[in-house]
Amino acid sequence: MQLTLAHVGARTGSKDGFDALAQVFLERLSAFARCQAEAFRTEEALLEWLERQHGRTSAVAVMLDSRGKQMTSEAFASWLGTRRDEGAQHIVFAVGPASGWSDAARKRAQLLLSLGPMTLAHALARLVMAEQLYRAYTILTGHPYHGGH
Repeated sequence: MQLTLAHVGARTGSKDGFDALAQVFLERLSAFARCQAEAFRTEEALLEWLERQHGRTSAVAVMLDSRGKQMTSEAFASWLGTRRDEGAQHIVFAVGPASGWSDAARKRAQLLLSLGPMTLAHALARLVMAEQLYRAYTILTGHPYHGGH
């Protein structure tokens, strides 16, 4: 399965500490799944790109949204494992524009996911999402990373 961590906004610079940490988790995640990060200048560019992501199945779009569903790490791992087991080829986790997602984008999403009731900076949300993706795969594979709390 291919995982993409996408965001709408400026491309991150090499000196962005949050981006560097997110890349650490994406590299760790690559032991379990193919993964990449993508940046889009506009929501429209992201939606157009999503429509071009076809394999056997269309890309599953997960939009991070404060009004979305909140899950525990275990529930998120279960959700991800179910998508994998159902044959999803590509899941895109997207952090939206500063003004929030449009109705069209929210309708395109298979899941609106909230990282919690507090508003997070975009770079921090990407880092948290990268870590949670890695954590989900460690839960699914029985790796000890998650068990240490």
